[in-house]
Amino acid sequence: MAFRKFVKSVLLGIPIGITFLDCVGYVARVDGISMQPALNPDASQTDYVFLSRWAVRTSNVDRGDIVSLISPKDPSQKIIKRIVGLQGDVVSTLGYRHEIVRIPEGHCWVEGDHTGHSLDSNTFGPVAQGLLTARATYIVWPPERWRRLQTELPRRRRPIQIAKSASYYSQ
Repeated sequence: MAFRKFVKSVLLGIPIGITFLDCVGYVARVDGISMQPALNPDASQTDYVFLSRWAVRTSNVDRGDIVSLISPKDPSQKIIKRIVGLQGDVVSTLGYRHEIVRIPEGHCWVEGDHTGHSLDSNTFGPVAQGLLTARATYIVWPPERWRRLQTELPRRRRPIQIAKSASYYSQ
């Protein structure tokens, strides 16, 4: 009887768990220094963040959010960066082939916080919105760093001109 109950629990729990991970979110390890000082401020410790898939599905991302995305350079790799500009915004770049870029419809501009130590839009240009997989909402490990990640954009990296429509996925 106990075995049947266990099997029933497992058969019910697996689809619920998969649905949660696929629709709501998951915890991921942040490697590297590209997001210092917001993430991994001490190179000897690694941050783990909760990535909310729900935020991306419901179009709930904005300038200053830290997001996970599929790398435009290597689709087998996921990277984590900060959204600097949304479609229609005009941004000044840091070493991209054009000094000023208007972000095309359906795209955003992402950068690492550690300028010069990040492969980001300054390397590969505007990123298609479809490559965004989740928004980082909390640091969940190590315990002394537990906190909600704030949506903040460094003053020096604000768009030159913000698009008239403030909505991320507006048409």
